Amino acid sequence: MALKRTTVMVDEEDLAKVKEAAAREGRSESEYFREAFHLVALRSQRWDEEWDIPALDFGHPVTADEIDRAVSDAVTGTDGDADTRADTE
Repeated sequence: MALKRTTVMVDEEDLAKVKEAAAREGRSESEYFREAFHLVALRSQRWDEEWDIPALDFGHPVTADEIDRAVSDAVTGTDGDADTRADTE
């Protein structure tokens, strides 16, 4: 990655926080600024073409409980159907 030098005006309190973090974590202040610039560049990126995102049809409106269960199952690595698991053990 080619780097280009630039001058940026920043809030004094923000700069103090960056300096503290850099000292605490053993990173250079420049690393923090490069990371921040990179995040802004990614966040502001736009695409000309439309995205082809498929619609999901579950045959009924999905409830908050179903969403909670699906997320919990994904996090714990379970299938969420205790009755089925008990029958197969």
